Amino acid sequence: MSLTSAAPLLVLLNEKDDNIKSYALQSINEVIDAEWSEVSNYISNIEALSDETTFEGHKMAALVASKVYYNLGEYNLAVRFALAAEDCFDINEKSQYVETIVSKSIEMYIHQQTRNNVEEDTHIQIEPKLTSIFERMLEKCVNASEFKLALGIALEGYRLDIVERILESRIAEDTESNSLKLLNYVLTTTSATISNSNFRTKILKSLFKLILSMKNIDYFTASKVVVNLNELEYAVELFDTLKANNCKSISYQIAFDLVSSGSQGLLTSLIKDLNGKCFDPVLLNILSGLTTCDYYNTFLHQNKNTDIGLLNKTKSSLDGKFSLFHTGVSVANGFMHAGTTDNSFIKANLPWLGKAQNWAKFTATASLGVIHKGNLTEGQKVMSPYLPGSRASSRYIKGGSLYGLGLLNAGFGINVLSYLLNIIEENSGTVGDEDVDVLLHGASLGAGLAAMGSHDNYAYETLREVIFHDTATSGDAAALGIGLTMLGSGDQDCTENMSAFAHETNHGNIKRSLALSVALINYGCQEKADVWIEKLLDDEDSTIRYGGAFTIALAYVGTSNNGAVKKLLHVAVSDSDDDVRRAAVISLGFVLCRDYATVPRIVELLSKSHNAHVRCGTALALGIACAGRALDEALDVLEPLAKDPVDYVRQAALIAQAMITIQQTDKSNQRVTEINKNFLSVVTGKHQEALAKFGACIAQGISNAGGRNVTIQLENNETGTLDTKSIVGLVMFTQFWYWYPLAHFLSLSFTPTAVIAVRETDLAIPKVELNCFAKEGVFDYPKMYEEEANKEVEKVATAVLSTTARAKARAKKTKKDKDEKEDKEEKPATNEEETTDETKASNVDASSDEYSKTKYSSKPYKIQNLTRVLPQQSRYVSFVKNGRFAPVRKLKNTAGIIVVSDSKPNEPIELIETIRERNDINAPMPPPFYVSDEIDFDNL
Repeated sequence: MSLTSAAPLLVLLNEKDDNIKSYALQSINEVIDAEWSEVSNYISNIEALSDETTFEGHKMAALVASKVYYNLGEYNLAVRFALAAEDCFDINEKSQYVETIVSKSIEMYIHQQTRNNVEEDTHIQIEPKLTSIFERMLEKCVNASEFKLALGIALEGYRLDIVERILESRIAEDTESNSLKLLNYVLTTTSATISNSNFRTKILKSLFKLILSMKNIDYFTASKVVVNLNELEYAVELFDTLKANNCKSISYQIAFDLVSSGSQGLLTSLIKDLNGKCFDPVLLNILSGLTTCDYYNTFLHQNKNTDIGLLNKTKSSLDGKFSLFHTGVSVANGFMHAGTTDNSFIKANLPWLGKAQNWAKFTATASLGVIHKGNLTEGQKVMSPYLPGSRASSRYIKGGSLYGLGLLNAGFGINVLSYLLNIIEENSGTVGDEDVDVLLHGASLGAGLAAMGSHDNYAYETLREVIFHDTATSGDAAALGIGLTMLGSGDQDCTENMSAFAHETNHGNIKRSLALSVALINYGCQEKADVWIEKLLDDEDSTIRYGGAFTIALAYVGTSNNGAVKKLLHVAVSDSDDDVRRAAVISLGFVLCRDYATVPRIVELLSKSHNAHVRCGTALALGIACAGRALDEALDVLEPLAKDPVDYVRQAALIAQAMITIQQTDKSNQRVTEINKNFLSVVTGKHQEALAKFGACIAQGISNAGGRNVTIQLENNETGTLDTKSIVGLVMFTQFWYWYPLAHFLSLSFTPTAVIAVRETDLAIPKVELNCFAKEGVFDYPKMYEEEANKEVEKVATAVLSTTARAKARAKKTKKDKDEKEDKEEKPATNEEETTDETKASNVDASSDEYSKTKYSSKPYKIQNLTRVLPQQSRYVSFVKNGRFAPVRKLKNTAGIIVVSDSKPNEPIELIETIRERNDINAPMPPPFYVSDEIDFDNL
């Protein structure tokens, strides 16, 4: 007979006989779910029994108390008594109570472990029983083969020992394929979610050892760990192992990956170490970046699809006599030809170039560095007609050429660094002279770019001397140069020096650059930068607080850290200075760049702020986080901002639209055509403000960047790491608000979208075809700009006859019908086709939602080696099955530089000549052209 009340059992708790009390507690436990409210009146008695360790039923009393508190919603007390219940608490029981207690126990354990590992001078003594529940739960997951769940919880709980134990057991007992999946899961989780840098480093080092201990080592996974660690010791060990196991082709592929994702400091140190061990010269050449840059220059030059008609239209619409417009066209031209080594637009428009005055001339000359970006072997020769000591008479041309030399060698500038530092040393004694200040400005920016991420102490000391002279023009650039040189070092002494001098100088631009330098130094430092973040944000000087916002952006870039996001949102709505608020909103884009889909929702309210600076920051934050993504939600937020009544808000919105839709066509996003039309409309509009026109001009340059063969991406696809150069380029680009020449920094973010297959034997580029399982035309270049035929500019209003109007309307309709017909003919067929065996071999899943049936085709068309392959297209591209060439690394996405094996090495094949080979062997360099104050037509 079931009880209708627990009262008879509760009375028994007052008995003296322990057996009776134990029986009562056991019986109460069986009815507690229904009678907990009545039992709660006796909770003090039950708690007292649980404290009597001599009482045999004290564990059951603790369990009953736990269930009472659980039903009362007091979960912390419920967990405490559940832990006291020990083995009476059955972790395997299928009930909501047990699930809740286990969940809360794990939360408490993780919270306490996090505090012990994150907070300094904190050591919480964790209840052993709490640890026991945590470990028992993980053991239960392992027994149920829920390995990823167990690993994820162990990582959250800072239990590296459990992570290692699980991985070691799977490597020993499971297949290599399954073991690698778990290793990669831990690697991805560590990179994306572990906020504590010290613990993250410990995990990565442990993973590296585990990978190298495997019977068949997965060197590519090991290389991802090396990039994340960014420590020389592990990179050297990896290449030593590759050499010992005679894996030359794999070492080449990994070297190319490191060049794309590793820091300059790591690459330089690695070359020095391997060179001392007599490693393969080819490998060392790859690590220098020369080979990669040569391939990309060749690709960009060979495939350039620059819309010169659009550029000419923009130039003719903007009066070059105005410095702002001249700068805008110079920057746009640099972007459109970035990396192509094609300066034909400048040659064809020398008279227009001659209109440049002062700093516009500096910017125009520096654009040559953007155009020749990556041309490491010929770069200094290209810039030589404008460098100090040349016949160029303008100090702005000389200074701009030094800045351009840095842009050309950004990230691979060790060979030109000494030259730039010598220029600084030779002239630093005469700081204060206007000519010298302009020269030092360009040289300091160039040196910072050349030494970026190298942590070169000599460069740091040389640039610091310039700052000590406290001259506005040169000190501003030197401060930025130091930040670039010491990028990501977290150097406390350097940070202290920059902060101290920022408080001493009276020059606002130097102060701002020093504060930004602190942000660059603390790139990726996360919690290690928290002390400096607080100091900067608490400063009375708004310029220092501005640097504090960007310090959060770079210290926590790509982490989606809740604390960082909350802090930035607080600053964005509460700071008294507009510049600081704008910087805080922009910084959200960097912190959330990996979680980009959430950014439109987070900043939507900010986009409607009454403060125009906040709206401006919102636009740039969306452009940064969603660059190259064509995210409709982001474009929805930007649409009203592109029509904002404030000119600089429209400017930011137009630039952000270009960043988001770069390399998109109306086939991938229907808004692209209208967005590009609006850019031209703003540029040519008579009633548009100058700042909006400048923004539209820059936006056109971004949309057509690199001959329409580059994109902007903040994450390396191969290694899963953040692209440091891209992030730095975007941070520095946003500073054009104060200094237009810094707009050139965006070129650091341009990533070529190519497929480049190179032979493992000699790294030559064979002329070979690949399969593309997409419908033809889907990924084609968009149409070029065309001036409307027979369009005449009417100088005065004239009467138009009705017959003339009707004739024009008919002509317009005829043209529209013709265009629509052409569009229909270009559209790929949409009939469904069955998947073939060859399709499966290409790793394309036609049934997946990820692959639109409007793009997929079971019958591939051929694409050539060294041609454009868009990021969204790479999933459809594959090498011909059983063909002559096969990649040494098997991947679903086929893009980038790919080392391939040749199954018929003795058979001849035509090779593609690179730019460096062409310059070295076949022909001398063309005669240089000069940019001077007065154009000499006799020398053109």
